Amino acid sequence: MKKENSGIWQVIGASSVGTLIEWYDFYIFGSLATVIANQFFPKTNPTAALLSTLATFAAGFIVRPFGALVFGRLGDLVGRKYTFLLTLILMGGSTFAIGLVPSYETIGFAAPIIVLILRLLQGLALGGEYGGAATYVAEHAPAHKRGYFTSWIQTTATLGLFVSLGVILLTRHSLDADQQKSIEKFNDWGWRIPFLVSILLVMVSIYIRLKMNESPLFSKLKSEGKISTNPLKESFAHKANLKMVLLALFGATMGQGVIWYTGQFYAQSFLENVCKIDFDQSRTIIIWAILLATPFFVLFGAWSDKVGRKWIMMVGMLLGILLYRPIYSVFLEKTDLLRSVYTTGSVILDFQTYWLFVGLIFIQILLVTMVYGPIAAFLVEMFPTKIRYTSMSLPYHVGNGVFGGLTPFIATLLTTIYTGDRLVGLWYPIGVAAVCLVIGVVYIRNQVDADVTD
Repeated sequence: MKKENSGIWQVIGASSVGTLIEWYDFYIFGSLATVIANQFFPKTNPTAALLSTLATFAAGFIVRPFGALVFGRLGDLVGRKYTFLLTLILMGGSTFAIGLVPSYETIGFAAPIIVLILRLLQGLALGGEYGGAATYVAEHAPAHKRGYFTSWIQTTATLGLFVSLGVILLTRHSLDADQQKSIEKFNDWGWRIPFLVSILLVMVSIYIRLKMNESPLFSKLKSEGKISTNPLKESFAHKANLKMVLLALFGATMGQGVIWYTGQFYAQSFLENVCKIDFDQSRTIIIWAILLATPFFVLFGAWSDKVGRKWIMMVGMLLGILLYRPIYSVFLEKTDLLRSVYTTGSVILDFQTYWLFVGLIFIQILLVTMVYGPIAAFLVEMFPTKIRYTSMSLPYHVGNGVFGGLTPFIATLLTTIYTGDRLVGLWYPIGVAAVCLVIGVVYIRNQVDADVTD
């Protein structure tokens, strides 16, 4: 038993390190949206520059389903190990290259075009990474602990954001002994450092992944000559499997996606751009909330092994629908009071308000852990081994990449159109989560210890 557990922890460790680095690479862009807006777009209209940056950020999400198709097919034909080794190399190279792109002032419109292309490559890579990592871990895990073991992979998305924020703040305050000069240098050229250092992390992860063995279930299929010859056709042309793909998307991942990106990315954007909170405070609020909430990914993943995946995810969506507007109303109420003191510049939160905001973000990330902690096991259990990589990757990345990833952009855009309601952007995630909740409650079965060997 100890040897078995040792083996699964090696699998989790190798998969998680690489996946965390890929999320770090992907989210460093969003974490630096306001700085990147000044670097790669004309400075004459800051709002348009920010929206253009968020659109470029969102473009990486939109192409994730295509990455899921390309790399999912490859994973079902060639194997899990080498496919998500390839995605890691593609992600790392693209992130490093973004750190080298000259600014708009240097090369004009070529700068945002190059960044957009690199962002699209990042999206393609991430589209192939998650399905491979989740499948790989699930196919090593015993059925009665599948939710628990795959939930460790689920922590990497939030921890990737955590690491990106930490590296940004560390870099921002270490470029000069004078704090103001350090910030100026960061905004000028220091922002490139978090992109460039990622290549070192990628190299370490590649070394670790090269030592991994192939998934035992896939190896068994391959030795028996039973691997799929056309994963795309079997996944989406067969009516029964297509029905499961659509159910996974509209009954689970769509709502899970908007909960994830509202609780972490839109929350950060709202605090900085609507509430005008100080740059450092807006980031450290998210960092503290992530640090406190991350263990709940594992808690809800393990709990789903006992009670099933469905109702934990559905309750998380329901709470998001009910709590988002009250939570964001508090953000506005408190910062509006402080703005009368800070008539110019950013708002600096007092001690009590700062920790109140940490608590409110913590609640949002707690909901993220409810919908996201069990979902890897949920998706793996829906599809047979020979087409699992392809079948689960597409609904995951459409739900997260398109519906979820567009949340910051659509929500910010709505606030520029309907200026009378600063909370209007929240209707997008609330509406998507509500539709998903109804479909999920009515049509999804609650499964415990489902077979993944067929």
